[in-house]
Amino acid sequence: MNYAPDFEKQQELLAEIHTFVRRAQGLKSSVLSDGKTRICQSIDDKFLDFDTTDLEGVLSRTDGEGQEFLQVNFCSGKKVLITSTLIGFKPIALKGLDLSKLPRVVTTPDIFSVFEAVQDALHASDTDPREVGVLKKVFESVIAGGESVGFDLSKERTLMARIPSAFTKLAS
Repeated sequence: MNYAPDFEKQQELLAEIHTFVRRAQGLKSSVLSDGKTRICQSIDDKFLDFDTTDLEGVLSRTDGEGQEFLQVNFCSGKKVLITSTLIGFKPIALKGLDLSKLPRVVTTPDIFSVFEAVQDALHASDTDPREVGVLKKVFESVIAGGESVGFDLSKERTLMARIPSAFTKLAS
């Protein structure tokens, strides 16, 4: 059950996020003129904007390698992981795609990795067209996951449209 914490608690959560991001080498945070907070990834200039009133909880976690990260839960039900360099999110489940074969958390740079895999598969002489279809679904799953938490991935969406239709028909 989602609930909205009080204003003071949300300000504490926001301060925790800003403190973490200030220490992070690959992220920057700022407050926009409309009061929203923006966290920008240096690696690809992708950013995530959110309203303080949507903050439900911030949990400090440590990964298997001992690196600290934050899990940010929003009242809207969205959830992101903030590491020292990237913002992670869940891929979206799509019909015909086995999510158990994907990482539980992905990032925006993963979009380009999947796109490159699609291109490699299309140009390989022995590629099974079903493999290309699966890779296209993985691409869509990661894009949809990023968009669902608030990333603008419209430019990345156009990447798949650049593949000649003769190739995409083979992959259907």
